[in-house]
Amino acid sequence: MEKEKQINKESQSPLDFLKKLLVARWRSLLLLLIGVYLPLQIFEILTVRVWENQAGFPWDVPILLAVHSTTNPQLDVLAVTLATIGLPWTAMLILGAIALMLLLQKRWRSLAYLLTASAGSVIINRTAKQLMHRVRPQLWQSIAPESSFAFPSAHAMTSVTLVAILVFLTWATSWRWLVLIFGSLYIIAIAWCRLYLGVHFPSDILAGWTVALGWTIGVSLIIKPYRTIAKSGDGERPKDETTLLPEEIKSINEE
Repeated sequence: MEKEKQINKESQSPLDFLKKLLVARWRSLLLLLIGVYLPLQIFEILTVRVWENQAGFPWDVPILLAVHSTTNPQLDVLAVTLATIGLPWTAMLILGAIALMLLLQKRWRSLAYLLTASAGSVIINRTAKQLMHRVRPQLWQSIAPESSFAFPSAHAMTSVTLVAILVFLTWATSWRWLVLIFGSLYIIAIAWCRLYLGVHFPSDILAGWTVALGWTIGVSLIIKPYRTIAKSGDGERPKDETTLLPEEIKSINEE
């Protein structure tokens, strides 16, 4: 109680206020830096380079050739299977099922996050592809050729978007670490199959990862799905799921 009174006490100097503010908000600031700024900064560097030179980076082709050197019939089957599993349409079916469950459970804040993050990811990907017009690699004849533009990778963006949404939706539960671990393996597997099939440059994959990560984390900082608590033992729905937060109410009233 005494500590709370000390914290709530009016700051006597700008430095004192800044110190208290940073202590209170350091997690959000760190997430903003690592989860939003850095990924979008990397995406911007990749985009500028590809815009100036369609060939991309010096490491694009060597990495593709190194992955291609491991080809065999068993890996061919695995790569094609993973590419099918990683299709945006597959992710849409999974997210659609989750959205229906959230709707029935009246977890509207979580539902709003899922819809905003997933829809935005699709719009960003299609817009970027049309703006960049980067053609697919033509180093060998792919066993699963693609005809659309390459930059950024839709498979890479979809995998990161799907896993990020699941991580945020399970953040208040013990499932989050399981989702994070297996989700990370899923993201890497999907990226590998796109390189193995020769339909993406590594920079396409990296661009898809970074822009999807920046977008999904950025949306989470606004909608705050992690503010909702896990269901209690008696099955009560978290209040934050169906009510606006104080700052959201204030923002509406100021309009």
